[in-house]
This record gives sequence, C-alpha cells and structure tokens, in this order.
Amino acid sequence: MNRSWGYLSALMVALLFGVWFSLDKILLGYLHPFALAALTYLIASVFLFFVYISPLKNRILNTINKKSRVENFISKKEYLILFLTAIFGSVIAPALYLSGLNRITAVNAALLTNVEILFIIIIGIFFLKEKVHKKDIMGFALLLIGAIVLSTNDLRDLSFNQGLFGSLLVISASFFWSLDTSLSKFLSHKQDIIFITALKSGIGGSILLVLSLILGLNFTLPLFRLPLLLFIGIVAVSFSLVLIYYSLRTIGSTRTGSIFALSSLFGAITAYFALGEPLTVLRILFGILMLVGVLILYKEQ
Repeated sequence: MNRSWGYLSALMVALLFGVWFSLDKILLGYLHPFALAALTYLIASVFLFFVYISPLKNRILNTINKKSRVENFISKKEYLILFLTAIFGSVIAPALYLSGLNRITAVNAALLTNVEILFIIIIGIFFLKEKVHKKDIMGFALLLIGAIVLSTNDLRDLSFNQGLFGSLLVISASFFWSLDTSLSKFLSHKQDIIFITALKSGIGGSILLVLSLILGLNFTLPLFRLPLLLFIGIVAVSFSLVLIYYSLRTIGSTRTGSIFALSSLFGAITAYFALGEPLTVLRILFGILMLVGVLILYKEQ
C-alpha cells in the first residue's frame, strides 16, 4: 500500500509543479523571478512551521509514517545534507536557470530542464545503487519523449542554434536540481519531514530574499493578486515539498524524478484553462503516453 501512495504522491508533486509554474506566469508580470521565488518559499516555510507547532502535525505525521520505518534523530551530517539540498535546489539551481533563461527561449529552457530526469536516473543507478529493470527503461523513455514534446510546443519551437552559454546554464541548473532530489532521499526516512521541509524552504527563501534585496528588486504586488501568491506558496510549494520526501521514501529517487516529467502535461492543461494557451490533440496524446510510462514503472517486475 505504501508503494501505491508513493506513486500517487509523485503524481501529485508533478501536478503541483505544473500548476505552480503555469500560475507563476501571471505573477511574473508584477515581480522579478528572484523576488517571486523568495516570497513563495518564505510563505511555504511560515505555513509549514505553523503546521509544525499545531495539533495537525501529529495527525499528518501519523498518516505519512504509517507502516514506514522512520528515524527520529537528525544527525549533524544529515543537517549538512539538508543545507546542501536547500542550496542546490532553492538557490543555485534557480539562479543558474534564470540566468540561462535570459539568453535562450523559454521553450528551449523547458526542454533542457528535462535533462534533470536523466541526471536523476544516472545518480540513482550508479551512486544510490537503485535497481532498474528493462521494463523501467521503457517507462523512462516514454516519460522523457512526452516531456520533450510538451515542452517544445509539439516540437515546432525547437531550436538549438542560440545562446550556447545560456543552454549550458540551464543544463547546469537541472544538474543541481537532480542533486537536490537525489540527496533528499537520505532525509526521506526521517520521522518529522514537516520540520525538514519547513527548514529547507526557509533557508532557500531567506537566501533568495537577501539576494533580491541586494539587487534592489521590487516586491510590490497588487492586492487582488495576493490570494494567488498565497495559493502557490501554501498549496503548490508546501504540499509538493512534503510529498517529494514521502515519494522518495517509498519508490526511490529514480522513479520519483522520472514521474516529475508529467509536470509538463499538467502545466499545459493549467495553462489552457488559466491562461488560455492552446492544448492540441497531439499534446493530449503524448500526455497519455506519459501516463502509460508511469503505469509501466508502477507495474511489478
């Protein structure tokens, strides 16, 4: 049963990420990406720490940790790992990604970030010694193909002859995000993942806030957009961070990272309803192909 919930958690993370990044387009009309990232991570941290000190904490943890082997103690080494995941996934990766995005098209950037899936698979197989069967390779391939098509407007906006340096920056960002996901596996068996996620998002948000202030970025946001910012921070960011740890605990970093590719599909659907962007039949078909990839990964050998 835990395994089933692990796959469901990974799917929910992909959904939340897709919704998150699509809705961010609305707020990016008012805020610089660094400022927006700082606010969303800090809101997530405040919310998670509120849950941590509330009676909800024990109910949530009892549900998450049911039938799981968990550890209560967090060592100094594990705090170091937590700090590294915050630096890699919440500071360095966004900084590299946004710098690269200024030099290449958003479509190319979306395609290149899918390299994270391959980085996660390589790290999982060769360094974390996760077992991968032949049928899993097919599942990985279907997810990657679908993600590429959804990220490049059905392959119509694909172009590699622009901004080599920008492309390398985005690929580097994907590498640091893959390190974040892979290292987070070592913290996924901790009993209090609410505290871990609250601290991680707080570290990342604080560093991004200081960076934004140093750069003199604007934090002004119209009042009617505040509910959207709170939704992204409290629901999309907070829930996804907690669910990532649970998914890593139950199905491993390789499968969790691969299922993240579905965020391209969920992002396209969200953009269609929230932003009025086109959703073609071809995109729907490749979205179904990605779901088939998830089912292949889920099926027992």
